[in-house]
Amino acid sequence: MKNRLKELRGEKGWSQKVLADHLDVSRQTINALETGKYDPSLPLAFKIARLFGQPIETIFDDGEG
Repeated sequence: MKNRLKELRGEKGWSQKVLADHLDVSRQTINALETGKYDPSLPLAFKIARLFGQPIETIFDDGEG
């Protein structure tokens, strides 16, 4: 699944580690999300959306739209 996580993280000036700490996940999880190797669980997707103040659909793209 494509996502804008790296872009949004960059806008905040956060490292992968800082974002991971905000979300209570590992830095490796952030890396896997950003590279498309891992799709977030629904609760994690909501947590990410709340953290960046954006709807899930603007962060994640399942390619079906």
